[in-house]
Amino acid sequence: MSVVNSMTNSTEGALSKTDEQWREELTAEEFAVLRQAGTERPFTGEYWDTATSGVYACRACGAELFTSREKFSSHCGWPSFFAPLAEDTVRYLHDKTLGMERIEVRCTACDSHLGHLFKGEGYDTPTDERFCINSISLRLLQDP
Repeated sequence: MSVVNSMTNSTEGALSKTDEQWREELTAEEFAVLRQAGTERPFTGEYWDTATSGVYACRACGAELFTSREKFSSHCGWPSFFAPLAEDTVRYLHDKTLGMERIEVRCTACDSHLGHLFKGEGYDTPTDERFCINSISLRLLQDP
């Protein structure tokens, strides 16, 4: 995994739309999280506690990002995954907002904010990583 040093680094290959175009396609809440790196309140999103089988896609562009096979209950109030669907589906940025250092997770396809990655928290998962993702950043494509 490579971590990009700042938001100004290249997003080459990412779907490019203006803020005006994104505002036309997304609700105000979706825009605040996906395009302005906001965060939904814990325990309020539609997927934080779901166990439905399927693939989680980016709500902005539809790119497939995570699956229910990697989802686990971390009791943090947001959907948690121990790995993305594939390494190239998400990209990472250093995030120093709110007085702490975190790793921001963004959709590679459209550069939308998804959430944050936390490591070494002691979860009994294959990676000991927690991709803490906003429900509003995702759309669950249920298995048939």
